[in-house]
Amino acid sequence: MSVFDKSLPVAIGADHAGYEYKEAIKAYLEKSGFTVKDFGTSSPDSVDYPDFAHPVAEAVERGEFDCGILVCGSANGVAITANKHQGVRAAICWLEELAALARQHNDANIVCIPARFIDLELAEAIVDRFLTTAFEGGRHANRVGKISC
Repeated sequence: MSVFDKSLPVAIGADHAGYEYKEAIKAYLEKSGFTVKDFGTSSPDSVDYPDFAHPVAEAVERGEFDCGILVCGSANGVAITANKHQGVRAAICWLEELAALARQHNDANIVCIPARFIDLELAEAIVDRFLTTAFEGGRHANRVGKISC
């Protein structure tokens, strides 16, 4: 069961290195009952990751989406880009446990997947864990409250 509002679509985006995983994750989520808004890219042709990370992050920042998913080769570029937006907490996750901690302790609202370093099955499991783990609040809420500049 998702801790995010299923009435709001999940925002997803990727560069060329993450294109195939984005397409597979999008299909996986739709099969699980989520509506997904795809911000691109639409092919494996070389593109610039900020062109897709910014629109996903802006949509989450504006509250149009509870959460987002970004995929690139290492996940570093999309995470750095997304975290420029106020109210966005994008976390690079290459293990399910990191996705759980990003949600529990950091109230992360965008998960960043490193497509060149994990297999698709693990990427889907990370997305599952991210979507089903709640923020613990408490002492973590105070810390999260100190993140924005």
